Amino acid sequence: MLWTCLNLPDLPLAVFARGAASETPAVVASATHRPDVVVANAAAGKRGITPGLSIAAALALDPELTIHLRDERAESHALKGIALWAGQWTSTVSIEPPDCVLLEISACRNYFGGLDKLLARIDAGLAAIGFSGTLATAPTAGAASLFARAGQAIIAAEDSAWTRRLGALPLAFLASAQTALDTLSGIGVRTLGELTALPRDGVARRFGQALLDEVDRARGLLPDPRLPFLPPQRYHGQLELPAPVVEVEALLFAVKRLVAELAGFLHGRGAGVTQLRCDLVHEDAAPTSLVVGLSCTRQVEHILNVLRERLARTELPDRVEAIRIVTEEIAPLGAKAGDFFPIAGGDGEAGAQLLERLRARLGEDAVRALELRADHRPERASGQTAPTGAATMPAQARSSFALRPLWLLATPRPLGSDPALSGLKLLSGPERIETGWWDGEDIGRDYFVGRNPQGEELWLYRERAGGWFMHGVFA
Repeated sequence: MLWTCLNLPDLPLAVFARGAASETPAVVASATHRPDVVVANAAAGKRGITPGLSIAAALALDPELTIHLRDERAESHALKGIALWAGQWTSTVSIEPPDCVLLEISACRNYFGGLDKLLARIDAGLAAIGFSGTLATAPTAGAASLFARAGQAIIAAEDSAWTRRLGALPLAFLASAQTALDTLSGIGVRTLGELTALPRDGVARRFGQALLDEVDRARGLLPDPRLPFLPPQRYHGQLELPAPVVEVEALLFAVKRLVAELAGFLHGRGAGVTQLRCDLVHEDAAPTSLVVGLSCTRQVEHILNVLRERLARTELPDRVEAIRIVTEEIAPLGAKAGDFFPIAGGDGEAGAQLLERLRARLGEDAVRALELRADHRPERASGQTAPTGAATMPAQARSSFALRPLWLLATPRPLGSDPALSGLKLLSGPERIETGWWDGEDIGRDYFVGRNPQGEELWLYRERAGGWFMHGVFA
């Protein structure tokens, strides 16, 4: 087996800061009577503010420092969101609170082009959803977790001496050693290797068997079962904004974080989203909900483009405090079959995405599609309908429909008894259409394709009574 651990030491701050496009000095404070700094970002570190410093001292160094009260519930929710996103890489994902996610990757590394490429993609994807951390890889979950929490981004997959490197880690990273650290340090034992060099019976009697078992699991000498993370049936992601937002454009950066996380969830399920809801949470008003219909997609850019268009025509009733995205409907996303000889303009997916963006920009009822109807009378043979996706007109219908213009005049224009007098030249025809006798609106016409002196191709017809009319213009 091969495990990769994602350790997120800055998680308490990331749950507040991942929605910000720029970094300003910020810290997370402990929820105590005398709060101190739990996590400080790089901008705060440049001002001398470090973890463990009291909040009073931190404010003395930077009076404009942004302070967030630690929210362990939000951290737990964010950790589950990361596990949900990580399902696109492997089906075996486990959460190790408070700040680690474990992935078993032995079966999938070749699929993603090898271990180095897989880890690079995971690292880049983690940054895209707004988190940063240490990735460590080892043959056991316990070893990967210890390396990552020690800040050592190593790959111990092919290293036969990985247990030696494990032995050099401090005992402080062992959960079972926390109550015995002072005693062990007093006898000169500070690393895992020094602990394993002691007589096992004596260590078990003095410090308990659990300490030895934790080390043995990390070394692969004992089984180390991990509780698997079970993803929910639908995605529900929420991102708290670092400061209230009053302009829609400022929301796009945070929306992109959530959409990238959503795409990971969809990849893990082999599905696409057909309908999602984006809630803009306000402080003193009901959430503004935007419901978006999509053509079963998981493309980040397309989902973002549609949401961008919808947000652009949304008026905010109040400041936005948080953003929530929920998948209302998802569907399996089948493999896309390719054509040996691709047809020009045959990319139905691109056509469907264009329609969705137009509807998002102009409104659901502002975009219409043409449809063929079972009537031979040209003015009744087609009509408008609400588009449900890209046009999928059968090949035979396309070939016959191409002989007729898309632009029909609302009222045919009379041309007299001879089109030549108007400078028109007949190119093809006639096509006789004689129908409609059953409903009292029968027609009898001979249709021709003609050209005027300006080079435009027109659709002409001659009535049975002998009169000529122009009915349409070819594009």
